[in-house]
Amino acid sequence: MDLLQIASLLLVMAGAFGAVNHLFLKLPSAIGILIVALAASLTLMMVDLAVPSWGLAAEIRTVVLDIEFSDALLEGMLGLLLFAGALHVKVADLKREWVLVLLMATIGVGLSTAIAGIGFSWITGAPLLIALVFGALISPTDPVAVLGVLRAADLPKSLETKIAGESLFNDGVGYVVFLVLVGLAYPAGDAHGSGLEAAAILFVQEAFGGAALGAALGYLAFRVMRRIDDPPLEVLITLALAFGGYQLSLLLHVSAPIMAVVAGLLIGDVGSKYGMSDETRAHVDTFWTLIDEILNAVLFLLIGVEVFAVAFEASYLLAGLAAIVLHLVARFAAVVVPVTLLRPFAESMETGLTRIMTWGGLKGGISVALVLSLPDGEWTPVMLTATYIVVLFSIIVQGLTVAPLAKRLGGAPGLV
Repeated sequence: MDLLQIASLLLVMAGAFGAVNHLFLKLPSAIGILIVALAASLTLMMVDLAVPSWGLAAEIRTVVLDIEFSDALLEGMLGLLLFAGALHVKVADLKREWVLVLLMATIGVGLSTAIAGIGFSWITGAPLLIALVFGALISPTDPVAVLGVLRAADLPKSLETKIAGESLFNDGVGYVVFLVLVGLAYPAGDAHGSGLEAAAILFVQEAFGGAALGAALGYLAFRVMRRIDDPPLEVLITLALAFGGYQLSLLLHVSAPIMAVVAGLLIGDVGSKYGMSDETRAHVDTFWTLIDEILNAVLFLLIGVEVFAVAFEASYLLAGLAAIVLHLVARFAAVVVPVTLLRPFAESMETGLTRIMTWGGLKGGISVALVLSLPDGEWTPVMLTATYIVVLFSIIVQGLTVAPLAKRLGGAPGLV
């Protein structure tokens, strides 16, 4: 199938499954589409088991593999989704919460990677470096899933900023940590010298390079938009910034997710205040809300059909169930340590902050895309199955219950 056929198929399926969810399940749109897609996929697999002569599973598996989920997300959709998410986070609000966001996106990601990696090595017997790669790919919270849940939770502004800001930067830093560990665990064969030194250089280049490029491109776009009062053209400039900046980041080998977040924050805050008229601001908000909703639907649809790429061996499924516990323990540590470090210096913290941020640390398409990007190897199938099970649990179970949990705990200043 060519690119246009694949895009057409995905949009038709997303629309059809979205309608089924709206008419019958009435769940949040993205989660409902995932559940319908997963149910349809599993039904087709059952039909294939009953009538193997039809060859349904093999045919669909070929189509699913043709979609190249990892490339589609990491080199295309992710930049638009992160840019759209960052547009709605105000820098002034983020500055008030920056210490906790920074601690959770650095210390938190490191702790989560180590705990999940060491635990996965103990559960499966995988070499420690390989297991740490699993820890890294399962540590980033998915800002797409998290921001979608936030819309329904009606949280206090300070708590919403903490969760949204942490998920955006956690994702970028987690991706860089993943790249560093993949370089150590899957050496190309021509490397020499200190692997740790090369990893440190890569981390600095990716993280700080991505932030610098995002700031530079965002400021350039802002200066151009400030001289223009043409809403459709200014929307086009923001789209060019998100698409072009992301591709330029990949070309320059700096962190594309961090670039997209920084550029989105700058345009959504400074650009919105000083570079757009009221009409342009309305156009930009409407356009990026639609982009966000459409890509969300397609992304969750893809997660649902990726079940055809999963290996259903009993030992892999058991490892996946154990990985759910690992993911929750690792996420709790990633939240509680930064919160504990910051608590003596904070005037107050919202009630249930630790519990809400732990349960609200949803995993999603990014983790699936990262594991699908790994080289073929002995441990890749079990890592794929475990990741997929964790993502399904996170989106369906945590995603459907975190908003009620947040409303019950209240989020007012008090004990964390």
